[in-house]
Amino acid sequence: MIVDEGVEVVVPPRRHRVVTARVEMDATPSALQEARHALESALTELDARYPPSPEGLTLTVAWGLPYFRRFVPGQARREIPIDRRASAARGREIRVLEEAERFPSDPADTIHERNDVAVLLRSDNLDALDEAQQRLFGDLPEIFAVTSIRNGFVGGGFEGRRSLPNRMLAATRVRGGALMPSSAELFLGFTSTVKRSLGPPKIVNFETLGYAELLSGYFVGGTHMHLSHIGENLLAWYLNFGRAERVEAMFRPGLEVPPTRQTVNSAPVDSVAELRHDYERRRRIGHVGSIQPASRLERDVVARDGTLYPKGTAVPQRADFNTLDNPFAWSVDPARDRLEREPAAGVHFVVFNPTSDDFARVRLAMDGVLPDGSRLELPARSIGQGLNSVLRTTHRQNFLVPPRAHRSFPLTELSA
Repeated sequence: MIVDEGVEVVVPPRRHRVVTARVEMDATPSALQEARHALESALTELDARYPPSPEGLTLTVAWGLPYFRRFVPGQARREIPIDRRASAARGREIRVLEEAERFPSDPADTIHERNDVAVLLRSDNLDALDEAQQRLFGDLPEIFAVTSIRNGFVGGGFEGRRSLPNRMLAATRVRGGALMPSSAELFLGFTSTVKRSLGPPKIVNFETLGYAELLSGYFVGGTHMHLSHIGENLLAWYLNFGRAERVEAMFRPGLEVPPTRQTVNSAPVDSVAELRHDYERRRRIGHVGSIQPASRLERDVVARDGTLYPKGTAVPQRADFNTLDNPFAWSVDPARDRLEREPAAGVHFVVFNPTSDDFARVRLAMDGVLPDGSRLELPARSIGQGLNSVLRTTHRQNFLVPPRAHRSFPLTELSA
């Protein structure tokens, strides 16, 4: 944690990688047990070798619906928690892990992926990422077939220093790249990891806010992860929007920020009524302002462990990072994934929420679909949507992150 321009900022690891894979083995109980022990052994070795810090290695193992449906369908029906809020709203049973949705501003060709597993690796040390990838996937070819590798970076530009994303971008010919502020944490020129905009520890766990009905204790401490790749049109961002317009598009209409400030503790938009007022005055919305009514607590919540989360506390925990992948560093099916050799500015968007539906509520708000069900009349990817007008999502998928005790092949130790 540091203080930048008077604002508390979380400093993330600088290097990130996501490896996705399919499970390539028989679905027999004995084979699954062997795979569970082999993967847990590899994970334990990495835990012992690297501390869970930026200098060491943090890793997250997340499992997709294809895994649960192919290998443990009975156990999944019995154990995956129910989303109380979504079930009540839709009049049918909704689980905390659901298929990814197509949102109004998504292009028609956005790919909804079908990976069994995704592993998020984070470190300041590229060698640690390489070793972890080799240990988890290269050394276990009888278990996993890698489907994609996604690399990226973030941060390192505080106190006027040149940031890692700026250095990486400068080595390419990406259009608009030369317009990025040299010390910005991310390509779009603003600090993304302001502490008050990130959910506090444990808030996204299934049990914390009461959004989920746990059917047993198996998934206590687990959470939901969304993974997508989003292309960023830097030329349009820096040329079509002046500095003041970029502030309004990123945060909210009417917000004034000193000309060189990148770390902004923006004035919150506390309610749908306030967001609608901004829209009616300017016929546009800001990215941060649009999602705040959906991503922050509407009331004080006392968690099961007695922790008080006050009204206005942010819920999502973002772990997004810039990339020059186009859209991935490597794919098992480059034609399907539309892989290009030339680098392109983008972001691998990783975020943790209590449920798939909770993520969808926040993402819909970016398109002007508000938590109370009302809509702001904004054409998809119009300039009135601000940031959305320069973003293009290529891939999406939702995952379930089990608690640490069950991170390796969850549910396989239970009978069907």
